Amino acid sequence: MEILIVDGGGRLHGDVRVDGAKNASLPIMAASILISGDACINRVPDLVDVQTMSLLLQSLGADVSRSEGTLQIDTRRVTGHHADYELVRRMRASVCVLGPLLARFGRASVSLPGGCNIGHRPIDLHLKGLTALGADLRIERGYVVAESTQLRGADVFLGGPSGSTVTGTCNVMTAACLAKGRTVIRAAACEPEVADLGRFLNAAGACISGLGSSTIEITGVEELASVTHTVVPDRIEAATFAIAAAATRGSISIHDVLPSQMTSVLDALRAIGVDIQVAPDRVDIATSGDLTGVELAALPFPGIPTDTQAQFMALLTTVPGVSVVTDRVFPDRFIHASELVRMGARIRREGASVVIDGGGQLTGTSVMASDLRASAALVVAALAADGESQIRRIYHLDRGYAHLEQKLTRLGAKVIRR
Repeated sequence: MEILIVDGGGRLHGDVRVDGAKNASLPIMAASILISGDACINRVPDLVDVQTMSLLLQSLGADVSRSEGTLQIDTRRVTGHHADYELVRRMRASVCVLGPLLARFGRASVSLPGGCNIGHRPIDLHLKGLTALGADLRIERGYVVAESTQLRGADVFLGGPSGSTVTGTCNVMTAACLAKGRTVIRAAACEPEVADLGRFLNAAGACISGLGSSTIEITGVEELASVTHTVVPDRIEAATFAIAAAATRGSISIHDVLPSQMTSVLDALRAIGVDIQVAPDRVDIATSGDLTGVELAALPFPGIPTDTQAQFMALLTTVPGVSVVTDRVFPDRFIHASELVRMGARIRREGASVVIDGGGQLTGTSVMASDLRASAALVVAALAADGESQIRRIYHLDRGYAHLEQKLTRLGAKVIRR
């Protein structure tokens, strides 16, 4: 099993470019099932999760090919409607094929999803939304079995105890594209990746309005046609580099980003004391002054993403003073805290929050990643630590970061994969 070896203590400096967003690419790939033609998707990151979604589409009968950062997907010969456990268990985003399969074929059998171990993540809101569109649903031997002779537009509320559901909004929105009549999704997820999926569908002939807001309206159409689309930048990858630069007290420029999608992250870094400058497609990070502890809460967009909570925690262990980090999306997403403690961090759990007594020197040691973003947090901590760290289970890292060690090396870090 591969490990990442990080010799910490140096400052990051230089320029880095981010890839397209994983969290947009995967539902867009799933939505290609709806298209009676070809989908050309540009700026798709080279990730294990993208490879898994490609295999899932191919298992259904699609032709999928990749050249550089462009995916070509032809679903004309898709006849299957069964998404097998062996593929779906690998990542939660696989459940996004449920809505498209149901809308196009009138039936779908999709394994209950797997993915990162970050707490309880039911799909009841997905099922509630598809049922409102007229689907007959049942859980059978670990699979969601859905059937419908004709989906029909409806008024759907997708709010849950922890906010809106991102993949649930994707599933209902894609299914509604081919439903008869008008669908209104209330308490829809506002994340940029959901809006990007909507733009992809509109470019293929769908009729969707309200993207980026909590109310999305869809008027069903007969079919969707061939489309070319470029995926939005990965705001989580960009945030991870920004946080890593701050943790090492470095200075970097992050290119090919949309700063407007990172406002909460950049504001949080400013509150800590990081110098931030933005241009239309670039963010400059500098840490020339003293940093200070803060209170942060992970929230649905436009709040601080839960996918950056672990990285922020790693940074705050290096910042003098007391900090509090709360996760309102996944309140149990703190498995990485115990590994940071192994590196010398002073952290204690208090309900849905952790309290960090920061400012001590982290020291390199052997640590183990528990999920995708936890692995990124351990990389951030290792870069700031004194001495060598060995990060195990980095297959988690490869699900969401393409060629991370090469990018970090170009920023001056000492990182090797072995």
